[in-house]
Amino acid sequence: MRLSPALACLWVLAAAATAAGQAQLTADALARDLQKKYDTVRDFSADFVHVYQGGLLRQKATERGHVLIKKPGKMRWEYRSPEAKLFVSDGRKLYSYIPQDNEVLVTTVPADDQATTPALFLSGKGNLTRDFSVSFDTIAEAPAGAVAIKLLPKRREPEYDWLSLAVDPKTLAILVLATVDAQGGRSTFTFSNLRENVGLSDNEFIFQMPRGVDVVTDAPAH
Repeated sequence: MRLSPALACLWVLAAAATAAGQAQLTADALARDLQKKYDTVRDFSADFVHVYQGGLLRQKATERGHVLIKKPGKMRWEYRSPEAKLFVSDGRKLYSYIPQDNEVLVTTVPADDQATTPALFLSGKGNLTRDFSVSFDTIAEAPAGAVAIKLLPKRREPEYDWLSLAVDPKTLAILVLATVDAQGGRSTFTFSNLRENVGLSDNEFIFQMPRGVDVVTDAPAH
């Protein structure tokens, strides 16, 4: 494969460029297929394990809970252990409640063309092929046989630098969602017992304001 130093260099560069182009096209095709698949999913539920590690404090925390998603923009993330937390979006407002803090933070859900937050993609906000540059990736927590893609936002995001998705190559079900933030912290959501198009009621996404809590209204989420 070595014809001469100069020709060899040109051959290697050309081959590398061709391989990179093919990989990029394949990753983009997977992202398009994934977006197309999730355009047909009206709602879903799943159990999740959320692991956060790194960051400024170099800490590691593992939490578990259950999530409900319904389009457009409705979410209910219920953390059950080791500490109760509740995050509910009714499609217009996002309510963040940590009972230990006795406080509810209320923010505005961004418009579709401003929503590249990972959780909002799951709820039908944003678009993988429009909002991200796509390449293949490896996620250690993904089960054998899963395929992973890295999604680099096309505009700077305050909450994360990039995110990765691991999916079942046959069903395109999302198995793992991982994000990395500017401080080096890594959040990983591993999903199980995923059920799609189960007919979730809108009542699941009505936040009942607890009595006696402080309510803080923040600027719109980006």
